[in-house]
Amino acid sequence: MSGPPGLDARINDLARRDRGRLLAGLIRHLGDFQLAEECLQEALVSAVTHWGRSGFPDNPQGWLMRVAKRKAIDRLRRDASFQRRVAEIAVLAQEDAAWEDAPDIADERLRLIFTCCHPALEAKSRVALTLRLIGGLTTEEIARAFLDKTPAMAARLTRAKAKIKAAGIPYKVPEGPDMAARLAAVLDVIYLIYNEGYAATSGQGQMRNDLSEEALYLARLVVNLAPDQAEAAGLLALIMLSHARRMARQGADGAYVPLDLQDRSLWDQDLCREGIALIETTLAQGQVGPFQVQAAIAALHAQAPRPEATDWPQIVALYQLLTRMIPGPVVSLNLAVARAMAEGVELGLAELEALGEPLEDYQPFHAARADLLRRSGQMGAARAAYDRAIALSRIESERAFLRSRRDGIRGT
Repeated sequence: MSGPPGLDARINDLARRDRGRLLAGLIRHLGDFQLAEECLQEALVSAVTHWGRSGFPDNPQGWLMRVAKRKAIDRLRRDASFQRRVAEIAVLAQEDAAWEDAPDIADERLRLIFTCCHPALEAKSRVALTLRLIGGLTTEEIARAFLDKTPAMAARLTRAKAKIKAAGIPYKVPEGPDMAARLAAVLDVIYLIYNEGYAATSGQGQMRNDLSEEALYLARLVVNLAPDQAEAAGLLALIMLSHARRMARQGADGAYVPLDLQDRSLWDQDLCREGIALIETTLAQGQVGPFQVQAAIAALHAQAPRPEATDWPQIVALYQLLTRMIPGPVVSLNLAVARAMAEGVELGLAELEALGEPLEDYQPFHAARADLLRRSGQMGAARAAYDRAIALSRIESERAFLRSRRDGIRGT
């Protein structure tokens, strides 16, 4: 059902921007993930009708929370176990009036993300559930990110929510040693949310700024919660320095713009300075981890006024350190590209070619290989590599950029 012109778009924007916060607040009060999701969705549907008649409310988030809670109360009253839940319903009903005039919704997202990252859940389920509940990704989008079938991912999400309920996993931020033990999983998930916003897994556009902003906000919350955790600060600095380039990543026509072609005057200099200062302070603590190393690399890019002024030898050294911390083909790919820039295309290309089979279906490998082949004058091989990269890309703006590079090749 559609409302007046523009209303659907405003509601969709509200849902994308505030869904995680609203859902976290509902789960806090209802204690049931599935019920909270369903009632929030029903409240959003009701908003189209009610706001179409009475106009957009002054506090739309409070309206949605109040309506979702009333729908939950109605469902609980119809439940066969009504008598066992009378006290729960009474508490919800008493609290309901407070949501009518609430100027804001208490932010419960940290509780939610730590609950989603509980060790009782499989690692894949932790990430998927957080992307669904905090990031607001659809089941189809999450399945695509994991290269899974949508029904299989739907079943995984259902099992994860059921396990949280059945096992009585507490909805809280852990303390002491438990918090430190869970922090790594939380940081990984926030990083994945940012990556999904930075380069969405599908669609016409290249970026989803709502997800990137959510990840930046969550990273700040975690640093405030655990100011002595160097990797939390490293992740925040990394997101700051990457997010600072957001306005330069797309041209006026929405086309993808790679780092070396970006207009650096469009970079958010305040965010760059904040990120650089944070990573410098954090590295000085001497507890270096992978997020800090990646933030240091991003800082070197941010400090270069022009692409040719980039300190590539230092970036090579940092990637070499990163390969010792988290060895894997993707880090090795980045190291090969950095060495091509610092020590010559032929050397970097040889290292990249040696990576081979593990990255056969990884689009950035073929895009990087195509670029290095082009730079080395191997035009026929470069065209073939661009074709492979285009075939693997799910993002239209990225495909358009790769096609333009391929079509601009001359010679053999």
